[in-house]
Amino acid sequence: MVRRILSVLILVLASYATAAAQSAVPAPQPDTPGDPASSLAAPDQAAIRQVIEAQLAAFQHDDGAAAFGYATPTIQQKFGDAQNFMAMVKGGYPAVYRPRSVAFDKLVDTEFGPDQILRVIGPDGNAYTAHYIMQKQPNGTWMINGCYLTRGDDQSV
Repeated sequence: MVRRILSVLILVLASYATAAAQSAVPAPQPDTPGDPASSLAAPDQAAIRQVIEAQLAAFQHDDGAAAFGYATPTIQQKFGDAQNFMAMVKGGYPAVYRPRSVAFDKLVDTEFGPDQILRVIGPDGNAYTAHYIMQKQPNGTWMINGCYLTRGDDQSV
């Protein structure tokens, strides 16, 4: 079951990575003048941050139902239930499941939706950049439509 979940996750992440590579959009660097910033209003930016913080807190408390609840219906459908979702996060995303530290970086617009960038130190002591792709729901709330990690160069967050 875990192997199946990881296979689905790899396919989802591969499709995001392939599409991002094809779009030839350079990876954003922290606080570089001229980088694309989000065009979202401050209340939307705050709501996005709140959703991510809430999901990270749910991971810390092993509250799978709450963590799963912050994912979009598309992500929920792919994993089926909170147990499958948590198994995927624990196995494939230890840096967001049990981070040593988290720092919010910038929010940038992408063709897939707003990308909230976080600098994370994982439980292994390594630095990662977490990209949270967000999606606004018809009722106006923000939900997490995917997350992918890249290895960070900087070990301090």
